[in-house]
Amino acid sequence: MNHIPVLAKEVIEHLALKPGGRVLDGTVGLGGHAAMMLHATSPDGTLVGFDRDARNLAVARENLSLFGNRVELINDSFGNLAEHAVHAFDAELFDLGFSSVHVDDASRGFSFQHDGPLDMRYDTRQELTAEEVVNSFSRDELAAIFRRYGEEPMAPKVAKAIFEARREQRITTTLQLADIISAVIPRRGKMHPATRVFQALRIVVNDELGEVERGLASAVSALRPGGRIGVISFHSLEDRLVKNFFRERSDVTIITKKPLVATREEAKANPRSRSAKLRIAEKLAT
Repeated sequence: MNHIPVLAKEVIEHLALKPGGRVLDGTVGLGGHAAMMLHATSPDGTLVGFDRDARNLAVARENLSLFGNRVELINDSFGNLAEHAVHAFDAELFDLGFSSVHVDDASRGFSFQHDGPLDMRYDTRQELTAEEVVNSFSRDELAAIFRRYGEEPMAPKVAKAIFEARREQRITTTLQLADIISAVIPRRGKMHPATRVFQALRIVVNDELGEVERGLASAVSALRPGGRIGVISFHSLEDRLVKNFFRERSDVTIITKKPLVATREEAKANPRSRSAKLRIAEKLAT
């Protein structure tokens, strides 16, 4: 599968990767950033990669097979990093954006571009789905979710529309939900009316912000003194969380005073990179 890792040059340069380094890719996806980091740490550097999506991990395993035993892949969320015996990393990377594979596969229910089941789970082993949230959470709970995680200004109105619609018929598909939202939210330029609500549901279903908080704390603990950690975020909630996390830690120093963003050339070649922000911190010597 074709996958272009965002901010590739910036990642390699600012993580200060060296031959023989031990690196962590907390969100390995299809292995784009992982392959770059393995090349940068050649000939004998090693990488541990986490991903909660078993299907993505299978593709990554194939894509990274040329690196042989230099790679260890783990089917789990990086939020559970502390539960695994992995540590002493020289560099760590977390790309918090969800994969284009998720958008393109209608059966995963992440996008309103295709009709599919309201799922949105990265890890299909978990029970909570977007369908469950939409049909069982209270009207007030839905409004709070859309407001907090989607920053949707019309959250109460959307929650009311969903609440009334589900009383008539269970909401089970992405286009069914998108139509309900579109009926109450006017289109904002190029942005689809359902964009913020779908983001909010994805974040809640996968506990994305909680995973970031837990994962980053464990990641710093697993980092060697002098080692660097990089985080790529794609929306303001994540970026704010990462910025505050680095600011509040007494055991790291911030390398990027302002987040690194895509060059004009990269943004043109890879539209996904336009909203990407990379922040880097370095662990202090004890």
